[in-house]
Amino acid sequence: MQKKNVLIIGGGGVGQVVAHKCAQNNDVLGDIHIASRTLAKCEAIVASVKQKGTLKTKGEIAAHQLDALDIEATKALIAKTRAGIVINVGSAFLNMSVLSACIQTGVAYIDTAIHEEPLKICETPPWYGNYEWKRREECAKAGITAILGAGFDPGVVNAYARLAKDEYFDKIDSIDIIDVNGGDHGRYFATNFDPEINFREFTGTVWSWQNRQWTSNKMFEVRKDWDLPVVGTRPTYLTGHDEIHSLSRNLDVPDIRFWMGFGERYITVFTVLNNLGLLSEQPIRTAEGQEIVPLKVVKAVLPDPSSLAPNYTGKTCIGDLVKGEKDGKAREVFIYNVADHEEAYAEVGSQGISYTAGVPAVAAAMLIASGEWDVRGMVNVEELPPRPFLGLLDRMGLPTRIRDEAGDRALSFAATPDVAKRAAEPALAD
Repeated sequence: MQKKNVLIIGGGGVGQVVAHKCAQNNDVLGDIHIASRTLAKCEAIVASVKQKGTLKTKGEIAAHQLDALDIEATKALIAKTRAGIVINVGSAFLNMSVLSACIQTGVAYIDTAIHEEPLKICETPPWYGNYEWKRREECAKAGITAILGAGFDPGVVNAYARLAKDEYFDKIDSIDIIDVNGGDHGRYFATNFDPEINFREFTGTVWSWQNRQWTSNKMFEVRKDWDLPVVGTRPTYLTGHDEIHSLSRNLDVPDIRFWMGFGERYITVFTVLNNLGLLSEQPIRTAEGQEIVPLKVVKAVLPDPSSLAPNYTGKTCIGDLVKGEKDGKAREVFIYNVADHEEAYAEVGSQGISYTAGVPAVAAAMLIASGEWDVRGMVNVEELPPRPFLGLLDRMGLPTRIRDEAGDRALSFAATPDVAKRAAEPALAD
């Protein structure tokens, strides 16, 4: 297997996780380069990797300054770093520009969220059809692998859905994706990832896939309480989310919904900000004649999500509740993961939300490097074999569990050739 140098775009909390996990597996992935508009953030990540002695074998890890909206600059950095894989964990506004650079330079592309345009919120479904899927033919023509939404949700939950379809059901009636963060960061109010992207998810129409058609609701209109492993009974709300848009096309399932857990404080603060117009993405002009975007102002005054990590406690529970039939009998399974904020911080210096988003992207990169997921075209995660992916995640810190008629237990996956073996080996001591 030939090593493929990795260029990570994005210097936030997820970028930090990706850098550490790439370093832990640099015998597979080669040299590691981290780029964002703010060079200091990338340099801090490099310092963190070196301080923890994360690199598995000798190799380069370096920081770069980059405006990833500049396609030519991104192409130049790809060439300079001799990257074979680009992992895009920057803002969702960057996807199309970074993908263009990858297509034009012939390197693999991975992202963890759907593309967004700054002045548009909650476009017509399916969202992937508005941007990414329009470029399938370009990717195939260039012979590059582009794996979309390879975080946790989207990403791992897509693999859970595919696993359920392949191994646990003859017919699936519904998939309910449930995301609950049972952690506490100690702040009065903060978002777990980029506040601008976080709020944009919830200010538009809530789209779900029901009765094989798109169904619209308002945010916080539909509530359901779930009794989940480890985190207990939690209130969640029907929410629009990336993975619904690909799963509804790629899996023959009549009902696919996404449920996000929210506390009363989040709902109260969100509602006040929204009602005041402070979550608007549209520019306005102040009395002094200065043009501002209210949502960007709110983002500027809220804590940086990466700053939450040192004091974060508690766990997350994210998974797929799948209902259908097997051998003529009704069946229900919950395939899920539980992650721990304190454990994530101890390992890579980030909180659990960043950890669950970043680790899968590195697993996807390793499977591209091994050839197992190097499909030379554009795909969503559910279009790929799930076992190699979930097997790697099991060894990289995100084990899969299942709750069904046989009880609650860990799922085991056969080791993927070569790559999983290396992922399980300890790092070299300094």
